[in-house]
Parts: sequence; structure tokens; C-alpha cells
Amino acid sequence: MNQTYITLNNGTKIPQFGMGVFMVPEGEETKKACLDALKMGYRHIDTAHAYQNERSVGAAVRESGIPREEIWVTSKLWPSEYGEGRTMDGIDKMLKRLDTGYIDLLLLHQQVGDYMGAWRDCEKAVAQGKVRAIGLSNFESERLEEVCEAAKVKPAVLQVECHPYYQQDALKRRLAPYGTVIESWYPIGHGDPGLIGEPVFSELADKYGKTNVQVILRWHIQEGNIIFPKSTNPQHIRDNFDIFDFELTGDEMKQIKALDNGKRFYTATLEEQERNFSAWRPED
Repeated sequence: MNQTYITLNNGTKIPQFGMGVFMVPEGEETKKACLDALKMGYRHIDTAHAYQNERSVGAAVRESGIPREEIWVTSKLWPSEYGEGRTMDGIDKMLKRLDTGYIDLLLLHQQVGDYMGAWRDCEKAVAQGKVRAIGLSNFESERLEEVCEAAKVKPAVLQVECHPYYQQDALKRRLAPYGTVIESWYPIGHGDPGLIGEPVFSELADKYGKTNVQVILRWHIQEGNIIFPKSTNPQHIRDNFDIFDFELTGDEMKQIKALDNGKRFYTATLEEQERNFSAWRPED
């Protein structure tokens, strides 16, 4: 199975398919899932300070036996760490938790708090070699353009909800001037049975000898999205990655494009985000 890569706007190449560890407990469960994935050929792990499992991700990277430069590690800063000076301190603490030498991709996790001050520190971290690329997560309001226009280092990626029911075409058009690419969370719509069970996916699964989920993940790859489905089950981890031996036709991609109906599985107003994300602080 051959991993695919996307060249970001700073020239670095990111593995397009990764392993997500959202809500996987810190400790042996996270480390084992990451080690299983790395052994199967994964080369990208997506974590966050808020997930509270960065130490286990870093341990898996170190214990894998794979050269560090071959593994892409993404993590995210929480709003409580935003602000010039405060963000750099947060980055240094993240580096200690991960213990991977550097961070391949660092994201601002939510569009609240002093995100402009945080971005300036992220740019400094790139200049200092602590971080290879920087980006945003969940910035879909006008605050996206606020950061992009002011940035000296343009966001390399934007991580948002994206799946066949919510394909983010308008957002991609907004990102095009900056060369920013989409990373998808909820790539299979939070496991929604209606989405996964769409007849087009069942028909294509039969045609290619794949599962409906594998067809959806393959669609993301051909759409140019970066994805990192989560699982701790070794067979599911293997199945998720087994999508590089077939290719959907142009007509089949159009059939899936027609499923876009604007349905999201997570919604929150900017005001709700301000209330929900500003007060809580993840542990160091």
C-alpha cells in the first residue's frame, strides 16, 4: 500500500492519510494504536494538547524504529495558550510532552482568544526550527481571513468538518488565494449510518471489492483532502489504510459530489465557541 503526499504552501510534503487519536486515552491504548498504524505504513499522526495523549504519541514515534523524518506529527494549541509569549511557552511545553525534537504541523485549535498573538508566536517557532508548518483548526468565520491577511507565514492547512454530505467547496474557494489545504475531521460523517449506507457507496464497494467506508476515504484522497480516521482496532486501522489499490472514475466522483447537502454533524455559533473553549485549560 502506497501512501500519498500533498505539497503544502511552504514546500513541505505532508502524508495525506494519517491516524487520529481524538478521545483515545493517554497511555498504552494510544501508544499501541499509533505503533500498530506505523507498522502498517501510516506516516502521519494527528493529536492535540486538548486530547491529553501527546506523550503517548511521542513514545510511539520514538519506539517505532522508523526514522523521525519519515513520520509527520501534527498537534494543536488550546486557546488558553494563545498570546505572544504565552504561545511560545505552550509550544516549548508541547515539545517536551511529545519529545520528538520538532513538530511537523502546529495548529491553533479554535477560533477564540488571542489567536492573532498566538499566530505571531507560531511564525517565530517556524523561524526557530521548532515547527515545520503552521495552520488553523475550526476557523470558518471571518476570523479566517483576518489571520490569513495578517500572516507573514500563510496557514498551510485548515482542519474542519468535511465529508460527502458537507464537502466545503465554498471554504476551499476562500482558501485558494493562500494555498491552504483542507484537513478533514469527521471524514465519514461521525460514522453516520445514513451517509455510510448511501446506495452509491454500496454500489462502488461491490464494484471494487471494498467497504463503503473505504470508498468514502478514497473519495477524500482524490478530492485532495488530508484525512486521519480514528480507530484503536488493528483490523480497522488496516482496513482504513487499504485504499491505495483502486481509483474512482471521474463519473463516480461526480456521483459522490452530488451527495453534498450541507448537513453537518457538529455546529456551534461563534458565541458558543467563546463560552465553551476559553475557560477550560488542558493539563500540562
